Amino acid sequence: MKLLVFAHTPPPHHGQSYMVQLMLAGLGGDARKKKGATASPHGIECYHVNARFSRGLEDIGEFQGTKIFLILWFCLQAVWIRFRYGVDNFYYVPAPGKRVALYRDWLVMLLCRPFFKNVILHWHAAGLAKWLETETTIGSRTATYRLFRPVDLSIVLSRYNVADAEKLLSHRIAVVNNGIPDPCPDFETAIRPRRQERFAARKQALAGGAAAPALVINILYLAHCTREKGLFAAAESIVHANRYLAACGLPVKLRFTAAGNFVTDSERLEFEQLRADPEFAAAVQHVGFVSGDRKNQLLRDADLFLFPTRYLGENQPVNLIEAMAFGLPLVTTRWRSLPEMLPPDYPGLVSDQDPDELAAVMVKVLASKSGEQVRHHFREHFTVERHLADLAAAIRGVSAGPGSQPATGAASF
Repeated sequence: MKLLVFAHTPPPHHGQSYMVQLMLAGLGGDARKKKGATASPHGIECYHVNARFSRGLEDIGEFQGTKIFLILWFCLQAVWIRFRYGVDNFYYVPAPGKRVALYRDWLVMLLCRPFFKNVILHWHAAGLAKWLETETTIGSRTATYRLFRPVDLSIVLSRYNVADAEKLLSHRIAVVNNGIPDPCPDFETAIRPRRQERFAARKQALAGGAAAPALVINILYLAHCTREKGLFAAAESIVHANRYLAACGLPVKLRFTAAGNFVTDSERLEFEQLRADPEFAAAVQHVGFVSGDRKNQLLRDADLFLFPTRYLGENQPVNLIEAMAFGLPLVTTRWRSLPEMLPPDYPGLVSDQDPDELAAVMVKVLASKSGEQVRHHFREHFTVERHLADLAAAIRGVSAGPGSQPATGAASF
């Protein structure tokens, strides 16, 4: 089966571009760049148009005149590949609820869709259906429906996400979790013993008593540094939690590390102004964008992962999957698909970005969870091997027509 992948890989680096990169690598890469005849893993031969419209995070979803020319150029490449290599399956990642990104999608569908037999949408962002109904005009909704639907296959990341696919009258919908290579294959020997030791120490410290030793607990935030993603609520909750612990006479302090780039100068300035407060600065640090060994070390050293996001397009963020892989207890929001990612009845969910609620739930999770439960959940649901097998089965099912069932564990509707 031949597949035209019309999607960008890093840079800029975010969850969607990283997952496209993993998919291409797992399915054998761009067939045009291969040397010699090699079998395509999972029976899918990819042809990649690296449709990179933004140079950095600040450009994503923003209007720029050059993007119109880029759309035309990328679409021309796609049509050329269609006829040069006989590719009749078009894979595309639809936009979240942003007007400029939606207009881009209109142009791509208008220019490319007539040339391809099957259209496959991979919904990395969530909430488009609700946004179309509540935030756009009738004209915008009508244009979206006419240019997109019906869709041959929609791949969604969660059951929450199914509503987006249903809005465009998808013939077939498959739920396929994201998945990543295990970033800590030495978990059992190198990380698990430390997790257990730290858990025992903080349980004793949080229980109080004269014999309890003083303890500093490391809290990690790893994401774009925006209010919507939860940076400011997370940092403020650390200050609130430290005040509460001090008032209770407990020998515990929380230390917060925020890793990631600021998207806007205004939020960067606001964060720097907060750090002018000695109490805030003593508990909160920002280390910028991290990757590779530095990122892995932060995840190994952390005691809890804090991510109170309310991002409009949040769906199944890779940072939470990475935190689970490292066996980190989690605190995040009951937002969109996030509750589906965690084990049933997991206590680390909050309703919003209220710093007092975040502080209370953090203390509760720190005292009750070692992180081994979420590590097991990662191994069961979010490995790259399972992701690629389910994804390929869903894509191959397009050739079987509407109503076909996936060949592996992917849920189908």
